[in-house]
Amino acid sequence: MSAARPRVPKILLLALSWSILHGSSAAAQQSTIPLWPTSAPLSHGATAEDQPSIDVYLPSDNPTATGVLVIPGGGYHYLAAPEGKPVALWLQSHGIAAFVLHYRVDPYRYPAEMLDGLRAVRLVRSKAKEFGIADTKIGVWGFSAGGHLASYVMTQSQRTLLPPQDAIDSISARPDFGILAYPVISMRPGVTHHGSHESLLGPDATPDLETLLSNELHVTADTPPAFLFSTTDDGVVAVQNSVAFYQACIDHHVSAEMHLFEHGPHGVVLAQNLPGPDAWPSLLATWMTRHGWMKQ
Repeated sequence: MSAARPRVPKILLLALSWSILHGSSAAAQQSTIPLWPTSAPLSHGATAEDQPSIDVYLPSDNPTATGVLVIPGGGYHYLAAPEGKPVALWLQSHGIAAFVLHYRVDPYRYPAEMLDGLRAVRLVRSKAKEFGIADTKIGVWGFSAGGHLASYVMTQSQRTLLPPQDAIDSISARPDFGILAYPVISMRPGVTHHGSHESLLGPDATPDLETLLSNELHVTADTPPAFLFSTTDDGVVAVQNSVAFYQACIDHHVSAEMHLFEHGPHGVVLAQNLPGPDAWPSLLATWMTRHGWMKQ
């Protein structure tokens, strides 16, 4: 039986205002697609929490043929709903196809979560023509612990975790760009978010496993361009996570842009009505437009 889901932190509810105000003008969610046609690898059961999937949000017009896999956070213990649908609607309103990932969390442990993230990119790429997107314009956008999963996919997409299940598993899982919002990046003690570490790796994680899942250590010249956002006084996920990933990108000559705001709590999502951080979605839109992934 899946673990009980804790209440969503109040600050995350800021994101719902965008959905309420703008949701009626955006097209509805088109469908939900399971990541695997039968039972997911390493599955413990047959509930929705055991069978990962993506929710599909397609815009009426996609001038840049871009798609983004949205990965909510929740400390690998639950999925934070305000970091899913409201973000998909924001992308959809900007003419971008969005795919909200429902991945497995606690009591699942590594590597189930990573399998889900890699498979989701492959599935979207396999259906690129159906979704009206280019298979060379697929990004990932992760929040908090979802940022850890997104940064894993960005840096370790070539890693084989299980033998291929079908033809989709032969498709590249490397995203073409990544957006990391107040992300967990590292699993190293003193830097990581303790809850995410415990839910993903369990209480007896070895130093080797912590190193393997510290994504700042796996950036290479092949890592896709990255956009990072965080707040300096985030009291949940230390800003050092973002800084470490950005520094690794610079060290390996990977295109990267980072915006750190002085104040702001964890989990601000799109930061409506929060002076300072509320500028970050516009900065992101400018970055995406400059790279050809959005048309403003």
